[in-house]
Amino acid sequence: MNPAESGAHRTAPAGVTTLLVIAKEPLPGRVKTRLTPPFSPVEAARLAEAALADTLRTVRVLPAARRAVVLDGAPGPWLPPGIEVVAQGTGGLDERLATAFGACSGPTLLIGMDTPQVTAAYLAPALSPTAWDGCDAWFGPAEDGGFWALGLAEPDPGLLRGVPMSVPETGAVQRRRLVDAGLTVRDLPRLRDVDTAADAAHVASLAPHGLFAAALARSTRVAAG
Repeated sequence: MNPAESGAHRTAPAGVTTLLVIAKEPLPGRVKTRLTPPFSPVEAARLAEAALADTLRTVRVLPAARRAVVLDGAPGPWLPPGIEVVAQGTGGLDERLATAFGACSGPTLLIGMDTPQVTAAYLAPALSPTAWDGCDAWFGPAEDGGFWALGLAEPDPGLLRGVPMSVPETGAVQRRRLVDAGLTVRDLPRLRDVDTAADAAHVASLAPHGLFAAALARSTRVAAG
């Protein structure tokens, strides 16, 4: 049995931080469009679903006060037990992220669905009992210039509104926004998002036993056949 699968049946540990995953329902043509080509829209959606499932299985066993997927769409069989579903707000990504934080109280950590290689070890610093001692924000930079994680001790939506999203400077602008607000910021490891086929191959190599790696292997075999 996959360790992540067995972990999904254990009682999830408690913590002080709300843990959010921002996600889209993995439907063909709506997710991972940069994977097409070489993959078909159906294959790209399957890869997105596997990435989301891997991410939520990790989240399921992490110490948190609350665990939720902030979802654009409807839940499916990829949703494990113990994960709440919250509808995304409207507007651009900055507005939707702001709305997600604004609906929370107390320390909140939000991650995306595009880093299925994420493990408990990557997130441990922001979820430890002392994570917020002398710290106002946690920031997880992405290799493409964005960010894969953002944590706020006091979830102020204004810290996200107006930040340009999905551009090479997104991460730098967001982190600067935190610093300019007078927050003490600590960094999480830099991770690679899955946007392209090359990203997918690299990420799968980092987590070879996950659902994402298995889905990529199936898609690659089909393409080769």
